[in-house]
Amino acid sequence: MNNASSLFDECYGLASTQQRKNKDIPEGGSKGVVLLNQAHQDKADIAFRKYIDALLDIMLIKDKGPEDILFLGPDEGTAHLMDWASAYAKKRGYSYWKAITTGKSATRGGIPHDTYGMTTHSVREYVTGIQRKLKLGENGQPITKVQTGGPDGDLGSNEIKMSPQENTIAVVDGSGVLFDPNGINRPELVALAEKRVPVSSFDTSKLSAGGYAVLVSQNDVTLPSGEVVENGVEFRNLFHLRPSLCADFFVPCGGRPAAVNLNNVDKFMYREDGKTLRFKYIVEGANLFFTQDARLRLEDAGVILFKDASANKGGVTSSSLEVLAAMSMTDAEFAEHMQVDAATGKKPQFYADYVKEVQDRIDLNARREFECIWAEKQRNGGYYSVISNHLSERITELSVKIQHSSLWDNVKVRETILADGFPQILIQKIGRDELIRRLPESYTRALFASQLASRFVYTVGLSAPEFAFYEFVEALIAKN
Repeated sequence: MNNASSLFDECYGLASTQQRKNKDIPEGGSKGVVLLNQAHQDKADIAFRKYIDALLDIMLIKDKGPEDILFLGPDEGTAHLMDWASAYAKKRGYSYWKAITTGKSATRGGIPHDTYGMTTHSVREYVTGIQRKLKLGENGQPITKVQTGGPDGDLGSNEIKMSPQENTIAVVDGSGVLFDPNGINRPELVALAEKRVPVSSFDTSKLSAGGYAVLVSQNDVTLPSGEVVENGVEFRNLFHLRPSLCADFFVPCGGRPAAVNLNNVDKFMYREDGKTLRFKYIVEGANLFFTQDARLRLEDAGVILFKDASANKGGVTSSSLEVLAAMSMTDAEFAEHMQVDAATGKKPQFYADYVKEVQDRIDLNARREFECIWAEKQRNGGYYSVISNHLSERITELSVKIQHSSLWDNVKVRETILADGFPQILIQKIGRDELIRRLPESYTRALFASQLASRFVYTVGLSAPEFAFYEFVEALIAKN
């Protein structure tokens, strides 16, 4: 019963975060969980297949009312079943089988987030945005960083590869802890990230005199300081709370939800003296690493913190654009332009160009939101994490109003927004009018509304009066 209760709470929290981070895209946010009976812990794949089968039953037997269109993304323990789910949906006769799952193999037209660092692209916009605003590193002073989530994971590996300007002093992953006060040897760390192997594979001869690796399989390890680590698992689990561990940035790219909460946030915040901050800047790559009350305590203490729903939305943007390509193309077009050759690994030129445009759009959306949150904080104060929530709520509420308004009937506004919402390479390949014809109207309206709402809020901020929206729309019409 305890598992069921905690799992519901975790799912609710993840669904709420998902809805907030989906503000820029037509798809709403949700989460689903399957809790297996104690006696069937080895039946996860079977349970997931039945879950998909039941969803298809519900969608395919419906003969009245608006069409149900669901898109499922991979999460813990399901990534290897995305190809199967798409193929099974095709077998069942679901018309949107190409788009029902994201995170498919590239040979099935998927855009793997880890291969192209999609989630990390948005995380990095926040990290580099802080550095740009505060002119960090401009005097040659090194920028130090601690990250959870190691070189074997999606976010961890890409954070390592995409941060050459930072001095990573600690990495924590499933295998243990890697630490070097002078900065972990970058070529060696990048090599692990390229191979997607954990820190347990690090060549410890490349650590400085003060560096160490403590693995979860080890006990009674003596650190360079003389301290003895009795239990490697406990040391790994509590390492992020270690008072002597400090850096400019803390970027969680893995770890359990609520790892930092109201009960331990003071320990996370301060060094041994109970006054000096351990980290000045936090950008949440992983979901729900901090509870909201812990975030507020950190910000009260002077930490600049950008929360998960803003910082790591790159993955959902990529998934949304993967869905858009799949829904826009015929089966023959999809096979020609979006499926990587299984035998040779050769990518269609369209696929390579599309991936690049997806990355550029992730960067742009993240930059727009970062600038909006930063400006709002400078104007009106408040908490970065609360501003992020208000921003998501404002965009989502406005998007719903736009969907139910007559703005869709204004051809100039519609053409302007869809020209911005549809990737240019897709417009060039299929044509804007043909895209609109092929896509379900409910989807196109949702895309139109989310694009217009987010573009407006990112441009004018949260404090703009109601009539500012009409002025914004009129300016769009006049410009085009």
